[in-house]
Amino acid sequence: MTSAIPEIATRVVRWQKEHGRNHLPWQNTRDAYRVWLSEIMLQQTQVATVLDYYARFLERFPDVKALAAAPQDEVLALWSGLGYYSRARNLHKAAQQVVSEFGGEFPHTVELLSSLPGIGRSTAGAIASFCFGERSAILDANVRRVLTRVLGFDADLAVASNERRLWALADQLLPVDDLQNNMPRYTQGMMDLGAGICTPRSPACLLCPLESVCVARRNGHPENYPVRTRTLKRSAHSWWLLLARDEAGRLWLERRPQTGIWAGLYCPPVFDERALLEHAAGSAAQLVDLPVVTHVLTHRDLYLHPVVAEASARPPRVGEAVEGAGFFAPSAWADLGLPAPVRKLLATL
Repeated sequence: MTSAIPEIATRVVRWQKEHGRNHLPWQNTRDAYRVWLSEIMLQQTQVATVLDYYARFLERFPDVKALAAAPQDEVLALWSGLGYYSRARNLHKAAQQVVSEFGGEFPHTVELLSSLPGIGRSTAGAIASFCFGERSAILDANVRRVLTRVLGFDADLAVASNERRLWALADQLLPVDDLQNNMPRYTQGMMDLGAGICTPRSPACLLCPLESVCVARRNGHPENYPVRTRTLKRSAHSWWLLLARDEAGRLWLERRPQTGIWAGLYCPPVFDERALLEHAAGSAAQLVDLPVVTHVLTHRDLYLHPVVAEASARPPRVGEAVEGAGFFAPSAWADLGLPAPVRKLLATL
């Protein structure tokens, strides 16, 4: 396989030019802001979902300075529905750091890009490759799958040293000439192969430009790669949401803590038990249970139990004061950073 390494980049570059994705709105640009925005949005999110969000973000925040100057609540509100909200908070922080430390221009090296919040080695490599023609590897889930199959890399990637070995091999495969043109094409090509050809199940090997040099294809077991023994177990939790409305129809909302699920977003008060919700609502409140909502997270299922407390003249008893808490009219909900299931729930009230 070592002897085949030099030709892998050539094959990928050629294939991407003829068969890869070349029409997406964040392609064919060297604007680091637009590439960075797309890379963050595409983390654990499908392209079809990202397209509309990407367009709306650029319309509201056309450059990094506009994003940096925006209130975090506005950023979170526009992000609502994309999930993994830490991405939005880090996006906002990184924009502010680019403006304050780099004069509004993204740094060109992987090392400096990786110093920004929410940008790991792979994302930094993608930005450096696409925008600056830097010889930098990426190793997201799709590319990791392509590389382990082509190289027959069967070491357990749950072991940090094996992950470092794969990074070293990824560096070896990079183009070595005409980097301004070949690096963006190669990086996009590896992404395209992982997304559409070298899929987790039933890969389309006959359409792959690397078929003849792919160890996993030759051995007949491409679906056995990559190897990762450590897996996270799913868990389930029930939350009771207190939908306390005053006589004017306004809803009591409060900002969630800055860590944990829905961190920093606005939400009705959350309780682990219905008895706690009843105590917070007060004995005089008339409670109406709504249908349970199931919200699926990456490794957790949330069962949301909405309970309406009508005509509450005072805020719920939630213990210590909560930042940003108050009654909000329906006209204000659109401008708040609300979790997607909560936003859908409020639309039914």
